[in-house]
Amino acid sequence: MAQTQPTAKRVKLEQKPAHLVEEDETPSVFNPKYRVCPYLDTINRNMLDFDFEKLCSISLTRINVYACLVCGKYFQGRGTNTHAYTHSVGEAHHVFLNLHTLRFYCLPDNYEIIDSSLDDIKYVLNPTFLRQEIAQLDQVQPKHSRTVDGVLYLPGIVGLNNIKANDYCNVVLHALSHVGPLRDYFLREQNYAHIKRPPGDSMFTLVQRFGELMRKMWNPRNFKAHVSPHEMLQAVVLWSSKRFQITEQGDPIDFLSWFLNTLHRAMKGTKQPNSSILYKIFLGEMQIYTRKIPPVELDDTAKAELLATEEYKEQVEHTNFIYLTCDLPPPPLFIDEFRENIIPQVNLYQLLGKFNGSAEKEYKTYKDNFMKRFEITRLPQFIILYIKRFTKNTFFLEKNPTIVNFPIKNVDFGDILGMRKRDGNVKDTKYNLVANIVHDGDPKKGTYRAHILHKANGQWYEMQDLHVTEILPQMITLTESYIQIYERCADTS
Repeated sequence: MAQTQPTAKRVKLEQKPAHLVEEDETPSVFNPKYRVCPYLDTINRNMLDFDFEKLCSISLTRINVYACLVCGKYFQGRGTNTHAYTHSVGEAHHVFLNLHTLRFYCLPDNYEIIDSSLDDIKYVLNPTFLRQEIAQLDQVQPKHSRTVDGVLYLPGIVGLNNIKANDYCNVVLHALSHVGPLRDYFLREQNYAHIKRPPGDSMFTLVQRFGELMRKMWNPRNFKAHVSPHEMLQAVVLWSSKRFQITEQGDPIDFLSWFLNTLHRAMKGTKQPNSSILYKIFLGEMQIYTRKIPPVELDDTAKAELLATEEYKEQVEHTNFIYLTCDLPPPPLFIDEFRENIIPQVNLYQLLGKFNGSAEKEYKTYKDNFMKRFEITRLPQFIILYIKRFTKNTFFLEKNPTIVNFPIKNVDFGDILGMRKRDGNVKDTKYNLVANIVHDGDPKKGTYRAHILHKANGQWYEMQDLHVTEILPQMITLTESYIQIYERCADTS
């Protein structure tokens, strides 16, 4: 609805000569730099959206961009004949915000506006968190916030806009936003602002965009109950060399692996476990034992000779991991007597047996076969499990529908530790589920959704793009889990 424009009366102000105006002079109506703006009531907060790229809607430049607080569009400049100036004259929109300096101006008169009633707009553009506020996110019973149109939402439990086909990115961002130490680190820009990158290297933009997204998702004073990850995903498309797109469906595990490793490098992380916040919480250690298998066509004597050579002796490799790949048993080929497929089920501990140091699995290359076994030597604070559901052959991509039975709390990962670690009476091997990513539908045309635990109230939520609903924890175990994130229990007694 159009709002009536107040008639601006020309008031002759007492002005000092320019050389007598003090820099730190208190803003007042008598200071030529500041005036009481008669157009503040024309601001339309429902139209404001700061989730998109900060570039001029006409010239597409990122330099000196202003947001019109009446219609929400972005324009360049403030001086005569600039796009913002022309827009203010042509549309009678007068209040603008500099998206870089967070200062407000009235155009075309070109004076700065100082008014505390605009602080909420400034906070939405750049939310900030105190240490005390961050410390209480998982401890104090959360309070619902209200948007400008009256919708209630819970900070941290907000939908992410699906621009076209980026739900595979959204579920990963939802899951990472509830990894406590990672979220707490990125909610305060001061934690990573000191990191210096080489001149001309803009990879650090990915770190900044992820921090901005975390702060917007946990913003208790947002104007709307959802967030668009547009700027974040633009940085992903750029730095992945278009490997990950917002217009084509992708694989969440590929995105998660690339994203964590790229963030680690952007923050000047090294191979050392504590060189970045990501390695500090996600990096585990394992030993891989590999032995080469002699060709099948050889007789026993020839096999024995080969096994005695150095090439066929067992090799031990010490390596790190960000996530563990769990292999599902192949689904049954035949239907039952009722001519219906039985959906197979498997226990999570059965899948984890792959990493106990004794179970062997055969791996084939184009010319050699190997037997490998995996032994976990150190468990990280957060364990990411990737349940491998898709297999690709020459003709098509096939999905394994096996349901994995897993407990929500007190999952004991101690059994997959190496024998030496196990005998050492290791504590803190019990973990709780904090995020669960599910794939629904066909292998190529399916969709993804995430189950997230809000630790402050102990409630589980199902997040699918903009849709947010509460869910019972018993329902989570019935889904086709694809990626899971477990957190070490704070108290295992």
